Amino acid sequence: MKKLAITIFVSSFALMMLGLVMVMSASSTYSALKFDNTFYLFDEHIKKVAIGLFSLFVAAIVPYNFYKRIAKPAIFVTSFLLLLTLILSVSLKGASRWLSIGIFSFQPSDLAKLVLVIYLAYFIEKKEDTIKSFKYGYSIAIAWIAFIAILILAQPNVSSAALISFIGITVLYVGGANGKHIAATLVPVILFGGGMAMALSHSRDRIMGYVNAMLNGTPLNDQVKQALRGFGSGGIFGVGIGHSQQSNLFLPEAYGDFIFAIIGEEAGFVGAFLVIACFFTIFFCGIMIAKKTKDKFGQLLAFGITLNISIFAFANMLVATGMIPTTGLPLPFVSYGGTSLIFISISTGTLMNIAFTNAVKLNKEQAANNTLSVNEELVNEFSK
Repeated sequence: MKKLAITIFVSSFALMMLGLVMVMSASSTYSALKFDNTFYLFDEHIKKVAIGLFSLFVAAIVPYNFYKRIAKPAIFVTSFLLLLTLILSVSLKGASRWLSIGIFSFQPSDLAKLVLVIYLAYFIEKKEDTIKSFKYGYSIAIAWIAFIAILILAQPNVSSAALISFIGITVLYVGGANGKHIAATLVPVILFGGGMAMALSHSRDRIMGYVNAMLNGTPLNDQVKQALRGFGSGGIFGVGIGHSQQSNLFLPEAYGDFIFAIIGEEAGFVGAFLVIACFFTIFFCGIMIAKKTKDKFGQLLAFGITLNISIFAFANMLVATGMIPTTGLPLPFVSYGGTSLIFISISTGTLMNIAFTNAVKLNKEQAANNTLSVNEELVNEFSK
């Protein structure tokens, strides 16, 4: 278990360090033109990475059962912050996702990704005997998932709302919810989510543009087109760090949502493959931690965190390679950003704590079993 935790840390740390290099490379031209300082965004990002690493280490030493005690108030506070975002947030690029409290600004949706998993893990453990009941278990849990998803959808943030719903429903299924209840829920969820996605102009344009490109061979949107050019020019080993053409304002959000394309251009297929390998490693180790964890809360928390990191990572990479419609999702640990990096770091630290805590439990059980075996042998010897 300890080796799994260390492997997750090494993979996460490697992605953060890669993110520092790639943000510096991808943002230099934009920073020079916008702020008259080539390293402006890099300097901001390195501060956030430092906060992220500190948050990871703190979360790694906080007993994960602590989150069980705060699960209920946390889901209410998160809901309030999401509501407050809709009221107070200033619209940016047609969306209201940021909440400013004094000098501190953050996206409550990033907090919601973690808090919803914590609450569901707590709720399923508490209602383990009734989770298969629609009235007394499942309906309450699915109502919270729907409520959080709708608040995020209203920002509007269709992709995050969809992925959070998927993660929440998957945690319910793994936690023992009735498969028939989940199947019955999926139909209205898909219809409602699809209807809202088509009702919102920005998401409808992205979806229809993607569908037309796949069916009729029409051109992809400019972002994806430039991203694919970056991948194509990168070849096997890339054009070299700092030599990207796409980061020279050809690819919008090169240091953010589309940073994976810059990795593909500058580090080539090898660099992109290593990033994918790191996320697969985190996924595999996280699932193994969940499998080996002794208590229900820890199992579901580890599984939910692992799924959260992995789903958002692979969704970002699928967007960058033009395999799904464009969304505004960052690449965990790597993309420029603040709250996303911090809450992903807290999630990673929590996952590590689950592994460390259960490693101690396993060692104690093994020691107790060894002692019992020795005692039995001594009893057998004396009885002879």
